[in-house]
Amino acid sequence: MITRAIRVARVGSAAELAAAALMILGFPALMLAALVPSVPAFTAAAAVTYLADHYLHRKGSYLINRLSKVRAGLSIRFLIRQLLLVLLLARLDLADGLVFYGAVACFIAFYGLQAPHGALVTLIRNRRRMPVATRNVDLKSRIRIPDAPPRRLLNRSAEKMLHLDLAAVIGVLVSAATEETLAAFVGIGATIALGTLYVLALMPYVRGSKIPPNADTVLAAVDDWLAAYRPETVLYFSGSKDSVYQVNMWLETMEQLDSRPLIILRERAILANLAPTTVPVICVPGGVHLMNMDLTTVRVALYAANVGKNIHLLRVPTMKHVFIGHGDSDKLASVNPFSKVYDEVWTAGRAGRDRYAIADVGVRDDDIAEVGRPQLAPIETWRGVPEGRIPTVLYAPTWEGWDGDPGNTSIVLAGENIVKKLVKADPPVRVLYKPHPFTGTVSKEAGAAHARITALVEKAAAERAGDARFTADVAARAQAKAELVRIEARIAELSGRGGEKGDEAEATRDGVVDVARHEEIARLRAEWNDAYWTSVGTFEHRVITGAEPRLYDCFNVSDAMVSDISSVVSDFIASGKPYAVTDSAELGVEEFKRQNTAVRAATILSNSAAELGGLLDAVRDPAGDPLAEDRKELKQYLLGPDEPTSIEQFNTAVANLSLKAEARNVGQESRAAAGAAEATTKA
Repeated sequence: MITRAIRVARVGSAAELAAAALMILGFPALMLAALVPSVPAFTAAAAVTYLADHYLHRKGSYLINRLSKVRAGLSIRFLIRQLLLVLLLARLDLADGLVFYGAVACFIAFYGLQAPHGALVTLIRNRRRMPVATRNVDLKSRIRIPDAPPRRLLNRSAEKMLHLDLAAVIGVLVSAATEETLAAFVGIGATIALGTLYVLALMPYVRGSKIPPNADTVLAAVDDWLAAYRPETVLYFSGSKDSVYQVNMWLETMEQLDSRPLIILRERAILANLAPTTVPVICVPGGVHLMNMDLTTVRVALYAANVGKNIHLLRVPTMKHVFIGHGDSDKLASVNPFSKVYDEVWTAGRAGRDRYAIADVGVRDDDIAEVGRPQLAPIETWRGVPEGRIPTVLYAPTWEGWDGDPGNTSIVLAGENIVKKLVKADPPVRVLYKPHPFTGTVSKEAGAAHARITALVEKAAAERAGDARFTADVAARAQAKAELVRIEARIAELSGRGGEKGDEAEATRDGVVDVARHEEIARLRAEWNDAYWTSVGTFEHRVITGAEPRLYDCFNVSDAMVSDISSVVSDFIASGKPYAVTDSAELGVEEFKRQNTAVRAATILSNSAAELGGLLDAVRDPAGDPLAEDRKELKQYLLGPDEPTSIEQFNTAVANLSLKAEARNVGQESRAAAGAAEATTKA
């Protein structure tokens, strides 16, 4: 019941739900206490509403945003509490006293201070918002960007300002209980004084020396940096913050390019959630600013998603434009007709080329290049289950998608059947359950199925912990857990060194990555991964959510996988390990294989998961695996050859296309020069 309420209210925990309930119920309690009247009851209800409100703001609760949409926003809640306090005074027959008039005057003056406070905060934020935000771009030596105001002034500023009424409220309540006026006027004076000081503290930060240069100056500095850096290959990305993984997956590849790389983003939310990288990054929200940016040295532009804002860079003829996508699968998105706007489309292997030919969406075969998947380099090739260890099976279903197609995910119709059979398998296996992060965001059935599967895995893990057949190396696990604490502390120290940047402008000024620190964090993350798997042992069932361990890390500790039609399957094929895919739409084995290239070497599961034994047999006896050769052939068909490596293929493709762009530009210049000469001769 509580779980369902949490999901419906879209809060993060039972504590958050309880705080919301207390705040909402607190205001009727305040009214009742004011009408009775009862100073102790009013004081208790007021304390509850203050504390609950503060807790929800500190948690960044979704409910806070929803309350403002139904005209119960922050200012309204504080105003209602103050009006009810005035009502309490009137019901206590204090309406003719100095405390009553003092309270009314205080609250009117206090709300009079809200206008300049809000205006100053908005003005400071607007003036410090630069036309571009950057990382690893040296603007500090080119323009002056002043320090941001202290975070204590601007962070949750409206909430802080309104909470200054607490002094007046406490003072008035004390006076109402004791009939002494001094406490009320001390509190009233403190509230007005603190509110005035807060406004005065903000005023210096609207002066010229405290704000960054204007847009023209900033853009000129960016162009000056571009002229010095001379980028050659650009990764361009636009999307919501939830799609940031689509650009994050290309960061390592960009770092390994032979040409000078640059990343261009269009949304500030993407930049805020971008993974650390050594590649220069420029976030340009304005289309006009982007179109006026000096990118004359760029020869290749790479696009990870088909979105409308791509047009702002696609219009530049001096560079060649390539769709590289963000995964390789048989989904319709992999053959989007929009792809024909690009000069080339790069696929991992022959399968991607064939998909476009079959889809017949206007992409010419000559414009397709096979470049492998550089991101798959960390995936290790399977060499069988190590002696003395039980097999590990990863269940990694995709999410339900936007269109309600039952074939999108196995989690609703087959998920519980799959997990039940795995946790009861004999001989036993270990189960890792790693759902897609979007699971349950559209379908409540998917969310409920995920909760049931999680409960199944956790129950099985608890039962296995008490099973005498499975004994853990307690000392090794304890040492690994201690190592995890050490590594996490060191990563936190390295990630947070220098403190949080006050705002976007300051982050832009100081956002040049420390390469040595970046490399140390990468090494520590690899050590963290090793320590994590040691700490959980080799037989413990696990539910894995969140960013760590990463999907590919789960691939490497698994001996087989069960999944759905998605790029996860294509990526797993790189390991050469047995895998199963669920035909949740019940197309039938032959039709399912005909429609989906990536399942041609898979064990096909019905929603009952009755066929799961075939997958487990292949894991336990690799020599008798009937699909082993099929997987080798499919791997090359989907992902290309192992040699040369994917990054070498990718760099070659970039170099070849760069030459084509340069040849086109030289040709244009030659034609322009010939035209000018002809015009001069005729004149």
